[in-house]
Amino acid sequence: MKKTERKDNVKKPPKINLDRLEKEFFSRHDPELLPILRKAVVGIAGAGGLGSNVAVSLARAGVGKLIIADMDRVCPSNLNRQYYFLDQIGKVKVYALRENLLRINPFSTYQVHHVRVTPENIKELFSEAEIMVEAFDLAEEKSMLINTWLSLFPERPIVAASGLSGFGKNNKIRTRKLGQLYLCGDEESEPTDRVSPMAPRVAIVANLQANLVLELLYKKKC
Repeated sequence: MKKTERKDNVKKPPKINLDRLEKEFFSRHDPELLPILRKAVVGIAGAGGLGSNVAVSLARAGVGKLIIADMDRVCPSNLNRQYYFLDQIGKVKVYALRENLLRINPFSTYQVHHVRVTPENIKELFSEAEIMVEAFDLAEEKSMLINTWLSLFPERPIVAASGLSGFGKNNKIRTRKLGQLYLCGDEESEPTDRVSPMAPRVAIVANLQANLVLELLYKKKC
């Protein structure tokens, strides 16, 4: 006679207590900084090497809301430096990035826009943002965003990047302040056919940007 499996032997997935999980998730965060971050809104223009890594760091830090805009899709060559995975190739970057952020920190809000950022839509996309992160690849896009942002919101900081290609030369990477514009990078190295952006330097500069965002948010509220 064939034995049947008893129902009480079947393992059920454990129930997740979201309130407890949220408390534990933030248990090692700075208790003075965390309330500031939970109320903060940060804009990120670009979801590539810089933008995806900045977003992940800010999500881990507990920033309450990220607004991210980009028009590209994930391709295989992105995986050498951007926060995406093989099974996300072909997906819209901002949607794939939102998936990844929710897997890390489901307690923040991620508002994403699959659109090209232009002078005409910056105000509509990012009007809530207290701080803007410039995370574009092309110099003309960087310049456009910086000039438009400072024109629209002259009292709100923008954290940009300049010079992050290649490898090594850690001592040349720095942050420079120009009014409400902050530049992270070496301000020298540019992508060429032989010198491309690579994960270590891109992540260093992205995390310089993210770290500076946290500092600016804290100083603004204190």
